[in-house]
Amino acid sequence: MATIRDVAKLAEVSVSTVSLALSNPGRVSQKTLERIRDAVAAVGYVADPLAQSLAKGRSRMIGFVVGNVGNPFFGDIRRELENYALEHDHFVLITDSSGKPDREQALVEHLIGLKIAGLALSPSSFGPDYVNFIEGLKVPIVCFDQKVRGIERDFVGSDNYLAGAMLTEHLLQLGHRRIAFIAGPQHMHTASERYRGFVETMASAGVDVNPNYVVDGQFTRSAGYEAAMRLLIQPERPTAILGANNAVALAALQAMQELGFNCPGDISLAMIDDVQWSNVITPRITMVVQDTLKLGGIIARRLLHRITSPAGAEEPPEDFVLAPKFVPGNSCRRL
Repeated sequence: MATIRDVAKLAEVSVSTVSLALSNPGRVSQKTLERIRDAVAAVGYVADPLAQSLAKGRSRMIGFVVGNVGNPFFGDIRRELENYALEHDHFVLITDSSGKPDREQALVEHLIGLKIAGLALSPSSFGPDYVNFIEGLKVPIVCFDQKVRGIERDFVGSDNYLAGAMLTEHLLQLGHRRIAFIAGPQHMHTASERYRGFVETMASAGVDVNPNYVVDGQFTRSAGYEAAMRLLIQPERPTAILGANNAVALAALQAMQELGFNCPGDISLAMIDDVQWSNVITPRITMVVQDTLKLGGIIARRLLHRITSPAGAEEPPEDFVLAPKFVPGNSCRRL
């Protein structure tokens, strides 16, 4: 395997000159740079990014930590971040915490050990210990999706309150009053804000929320299925179900079909967030969706700005919150 010494020997320069040319080509003459590049190609030298990271104190690697890399929401964001990072000579290390705080912390610590240049993080935890951990990290960080109180870092996300309010208002306009809500974990920013949007919109319309119609779906398909079953076997069933995310809503549709209910003939259904191939699901579900490509673009630009610009590194943290979009389907009927 070729080494940097082989390059230096062939180019007839010092090892330090080769290192400088590879890391900061603007600091060597064009003639020397061309000679070194020719030597690199001739001997087949490939720089070790980890060794470069240790030598310079930081790398061109960006950490990406989320709770489920298989979720299309995170996939779209990751794609935008990767594309932008590559355009700016950085690349992304993708990790999956499975939503487990201990695993997330271990992954972040490992990435810090690799001298990452910055971190795009969707937090899986909360509380003072977690806040102290994140605030103690000495790299640029952009948090997204889940906002954690006390973390003073850039945040990028959607207006989750508005998402819950928009769908609730739509169902109310259709004449529904017995509206059930399959919620997510209330310690999570997205879940609590979506639920708050539901509750306050119902209150503004003068409609009481039936406590029997609010069930915890944990943002998972299995818990969402059990929650939907509890709603569907009640003596007085809801006329509509609002799923706090796509997983619980699809689970509710499955439960309806297994019990022989028609959607929307018997029960209407609405959900927050899209799913792949949603246009082939019958019925097409009415939903509110996040602009994942725009979110990913903001995350990428903000993080690279923090990494590459001395002025950007000193700017105070900002929140970037986008309005979601209402997408009508045929899963909700007028009473």
